[in-house]
Amino acid sequence: MRIAAWICGRSSAGVVFATVVALGSGGLTAVTIEAVVRARLDGAHLTAPTRFYARPLILAPGKTVARERVASHLDRLGYERTRRSRVRVGEYRLDARRWVIGRRAFRHYDRLDPGGVMVADVGGDRIWRLRDDDGRRMDAVALEPELIRAIDGDRFDDRLPVRLADMPDQLVSAVLAVEDQRFLSHHGLDARRIAGAMLANVRAGHIVQGASTITQQLAKNLFLSARRSPVRKVREWAMALLLEARYDKSEILEAYLNEVYLGQDGAYAIHGVGRAAQFYFGKDVSQLDLAESALLAGIIRGPSLYAPFRRPDAAIARRNLVLDLMHQQAVIPDEAYRQARSTELALHHAPPPGRHGRYFVDYIAAQLRRRHGRDALQQGMAVFTTLDMGLQQAAERAVGDGLRRLERDHPRLVRDSTLVQAALVAIDPRSGAILAMVGGRDYGRSQFNRAAQARRQPGSAFKPIVALAALSHGDDKTAPNFTLASVLDDTPLSVTTPAGSWEPQNYDRRFRGAVTLRDALERSLNVPFARLGLAIGPDRVVATARRLGIEGPLTAVPSIALGSNEVSPLELTRAYGVLAAGGVRVDLSGTIGVFDHTGQFIEQPTRRAERVFDAAEAYLVTSALRGAVERGTGRSLRRLGLYGAVAAKSGTTNGFRDAWFIGYTPTITVGVWVGFDDGASLGLPGSRAALPIFAAFLRSALGPEGEAGDFQMPTGVEVREISVETGPRAGRGCQGLREVFLRGTAPVESCARWPSSWSRYSATARRWYRDELTPLVRDLRRRARRRRGD
Repeated sequence: MRIAAWICGRSSAGVVFATVVALGSGGLTAVTIEAVVRARLDGAHLTAPTRFYARPLILAPGKTVARERVASHLDRLGYERTRRSRVRVGEYRLDARRWVIGRRAFRHYDRLDPGGVMVADVGGDRIWRLRDDDGRRMDAVALEPELIRAIDGDRFDDRLPVRLADMPDQLVSAVLAVEDQRFLSHHGLDARRIAGAMLANVRAGHIVQGASTITQQLAKNLFLSARRSPVRKVREWAMALLLEARYDKSEILEAYLNEVYLGQDGAYAIHGVGRAAQFYFGKDVSQLDLAESALLAGIIRGPSLYAPFRRPDAAIARRNLVLDLMHQQAVIPDEAYRQARSTELALHHAPPPGRHGRYFVDYIAAQLRRRHGRDALQQGMAVFTTLDMGLQQAAERAVGDGLRRLERDHPRLVRDSTLVQAALVAIDPRSGAILAMVGGRDYGRSQFNRAAQARRQPGSAFKPIVALAALSHGDDKTAPNFTLASVLDDTPLSVTTPAGSWEPQNYDRRFRGAVTLRDALERSLNVPFARLGLAIGPDRVVATARRLGIEGPLTAVPSIALGSNEVSPLELTRAYGVLAAGGVRVDLSGTIGVFDHTGQFIEQPTRRAERVFDAAEAYLVTSALRGAVERGTGRSLRRLGLYGAVAAKSGTTNGFRDAWFIGYTPTITVGVWVGFDDGASLGLPGSRAALPIFAAFLRSALGPEGEAGDFQMPTGVEVREISVETGPRAGRGCQGLREVFLRGTAPVESCARWPSSWSRYSATARRWYRDELTPLVRDLRRRARRRRGD
């Protein structure tokens, strides 16, 4: 044994001995083993899965944040609501005038936000002062971000690397006391421990005691399979000897503490004390006390056997055994030992990651692989995304409930071969940030992301693009030939194309004669829009779609005006976002920032903003889409309890294969698609299949009252009264309604037939009915529904 220990010294002699051992280990040479060891260990234990975080919630003086939103954020993170005057870390209290939050520490590699108690003085939901527990002023606070998912290639391993210097001494001492008391003196193999284990096993007649050192355990965890065999044991010895020969004790111990398996968080295996400290105690590993350190050290032997959440009594008994060993070895003093042993088990249980936003994570992960290589997700990056977890959960809920309701009300949609699917995208039109993304009804069944990858015909949801092409200035800045008051012909149309005769029809197969462009868009009339597309030309429609950010293939054919080209839900939602932003196109982004495994900032999206249409031009389309909600194909939104400023449009394709509903408020743009993957018919229009999902999501996101703000009329827009019958400006004896125009494009001629006094009286009465009486009746009905509990 003395000879073996001498040979195994940290020198080239160790490599010689490893070579001898390796010759009997299945033909592996020491050179091969050393190459494997270096490739796997050099820095590998300080990398981690790439971790995807939702958008952090920022609190700052002057900012308005709903109390319910803060509470929901903290609840999802596993914080506990308390009424105590003194709030501890991991707790919060939100009073009418003061919010107190015990922020937990947040770590990425060796970058640490230590957390601590934060106090916010509020008035309503507006923060007017922030300070720490000692009264020091704080300019802004980012609450702990929510972990969406951790990905390590194709594995479901979760670890949070920590430097040995950042681990408390008592944790290191506890691990050494129970796992390898002679770690600092042996050279990879503990001869005395091997002999003792062999004797105990011979006496018992079966294996009752192991003799693996920490170095052996690390070699097994990093390089070998779990299958027991004599050959595998010999290889484990050889690799342990090489580890000791090539690395010092601190490197081996750091690697072990970052690699050791410590339990299960749902589908994710927890590796390393860094992640285990978060999972079991809601703390950074540097903040663990003695009792918590002993518990982590104790469950190494059997994370399932001593699982603290499922077997608390066994976990406490194991923790106390570790404390006993530490006390016997004089590692801890008597008072600390007694206090730790009498400490109750105080665990923190946070929801496991990975249940929400999985389509979104796949979308971001694919982008990272394209930019940083195929192995990017194995490099331990921290990806801070734009995903709003509250909105994401609302989106998934709206899609799931909406599809179940469809199948309940229309049993014919339930098919053996395939399920009806849906996609939902929500973006911030001002920043281009993707706030929520649902790519299908069940990620477990299908990982195909219909929000970003599917290309389907948008049908009438494409009409706002055609309208914008007709209402906007040309590239030469010439005035448009159309206004919202322009009269279009809704009569039978036949167009000869290379593919044959094209004869578009309205949804109800009826024709209405002369209609205004506004009326055609609000009521989604196909024939007038087919004529409009032909009048401005398909090429102009394609050019407008490109300026709005649609990048996929588009063919300039007459039917493009009715949405015959295919687009993805993400593309079309982005195009509507340009309208919501007043003609400004912003690059889409799903990330706020990306850090590598060393904590260095490696990627920040550059959100380029470009004005592609005048704000007045975009406002004309927004005005018409608001009319679609009030009077047209989107009016069901009001019946479903969604109020406030909303501009939206439905879409349905030939044969009812695709159902769409896309719309926006001043701060959020939402697109919903419903259909079968194989293109089978839904038999339902977008206003019945997709609109309810849109309404449910936006009602959860904004509340039934919607946003307090409204779409602001920009400069360059003027309001005039026009005749609803013929299009000219209203006057004496002809009915008039208010319409918006680009400055200088309103009709000049009048249709006056009656004395001016009668005209003024009639116009005044109509304005009173529309602007005063109608909103009053609507408000009274809404209040009555609330009292009834509808």
